[in-house]
Amino acid sequence: MTTEDEIIRIAKKMDKMVQKKNAAGALDLLKELKNIPMTLELLQTTRIGMSVNAIRKQSTDEEVTSLAKSLIKSWKKLLDGPSTDKDSEEKKKEPASSSQNSPEAREERVRSRIANLKDAKNPNLRKNVLCGNIPPDKFAKMTAEEMASDELKEMRKNLTKEAIREHQMAKTGGTQTDLFTCGKCKKKNCTYTQLKPALNSLKITFKGEVIYFVQRYSQGS
Repeated sequence: MTTEDEIIRIAKKMDKMVQKKNAAGALDLLKELKNIPMTLELLQTTRIGMSVNAIRKQSTDEEVTSLAKSLIKSWKKLLDGPSTDKDSEEKKKEPASSSQNSPEAREERVRSRIANLKDAKNPNLRKNVLCGNIPPDKFAKMTAEEMASDELKEMRKNLTKEAIREHQMAKTGGTQTDLFTCGKCKKKNCTYTQLKPALNSLKITFKGEVIYFVQRYSQGS
């Protein structure tokens, strides 16, 4: 079984767990993924990131969610490419080093661009290059993030939004209220966090104030 087949097998199992709302065994699957060397191509073809993120959202097991977050964070670095915006600015100011101009480095850049042009899930890049919308000199300087398919860009955007929202929730800690009933233990000593409108947030009106919140488990659960 190839590495891609192995990842697809794990992804299918995770998708079934999400459908059945039963994440038993998810930790073992995540540990398997941790030991598999991931590449950008494997992330694109298997869509394993979406499966892991779905498990992370559904599971109440702290170890499962922690490992899932760790994997997603490491994979996001592959989506973002090897260099940051700061690195790019510094490279513009500094002359290219001998290692960057080495035959191996040039060959790697060529391989990367050929792979992106051949990517069936990235037709817009190929079309823009062939039609001249992206000139050859610009294409030669594009980063991995700029060449990414619309699907990968959307995935990166969603992961970034998710990370920012979780950071905000962790920072604020939420507000105590007895207006809501915990779906797990049926108690009313819950907390809610006020957020900007999101697709998965719940909207209520209380004393004339519109609140978007994410309900958490009560302190007694």
